[in-house]
Amino acid sequence: MLANYKIDPIILRGLDEDISYIDVTSDLLLDPNEKCLAMMHAKAEGVVCGLQVARRVFELVDSSLEVEVLVEDGTYVNVGDFIFKVKGSSQSILKGERVALNLLQRMSGIASMAREYADLVKDYNLKVVDTRKTTPGLRILEKYAVKVGGCFNHRFNLSDAVMIKDNHIKAVGSISAAVKRAKDHLGHTTKIEVEVETLDQLREALAAKADIIMLDNMSNELMAEAVKINQGQAVLEASGNITKERLQSLGAIGIDVVSVGALTHSVSAFDISMNVVEKL
Repeated sequence: MLANYKIDPIILRGLDEDISYIDVTSDLLLDPNEKCLAMMHAKAEGVVCGLQVARRVFELVDSSLEVEVLVEDGTYVNVGDFIFKVKGSSQSILKGERVALNLLQRMSGIASMAREYADLVKDYNLKVVDTRKTTPGLRILEKYAVKVGGCFNHRFNLSDAVMIKDNHIKAVGSISAAVKRAKDHLGHTTKIEVEVETLDQLREALAAKADIIMLDNMSNELMAEAVKINQGQAVLEASGNITKERLQSLGAIGIDVVSVGALTHSVSAFDISMNVVEKL
């Protein structure tokens, strides 16, 4: 469940973007006292996510609207399934429609893709995680959708964990020096991850006692060697060119975590429609 104080600013920005000061269509065509019943239905198959967010959109537009969520986040729906209904001022419903649908469709698209990835690795001890490649301003919603779909979250932002990547290593001089600097300043609760591109770098990161080692753009054969060298010392994360077709082979090799930017940066919106079904 997402906290309202976290999602309200996102929704209010969306509403402010969509309505500068007046809805010249709804406000001029409709009397404020006219009411209707509108319903949302799925136009595709997949996992629905973001219903709480859609509800909150209509609550912020008009607190007198009656909203009913018909399914829970994480439900697999089919074409034609009704998922949401709202009753009350026709003006208010039509003002909130697009923002509610935009967020709901985006989140459902992510949850549906995450379910596909999660299903592929259900028989392996392998976690599929997201990245920070999210839509600016929507990270909390998109990472929530990843979880609803059955995958896991990587760090939420730069404050969550140390991730020493190639540019950090070049700037400091070596993996060993970078890890030492981090350990000299960190508290005991923060983990250190190091990105490596070769097996020699892997050995250096292990010697430096990194908690997590990211195997960047390695072939399956190299990663299999990395698993043998690691012998369970650090969590091994595979990243870079990770397609759905590779997931099961990586699970079989013994990789612990696979990070997939496509979960959030390349997803298609899930098709959902809202229609006025009755004038009240």
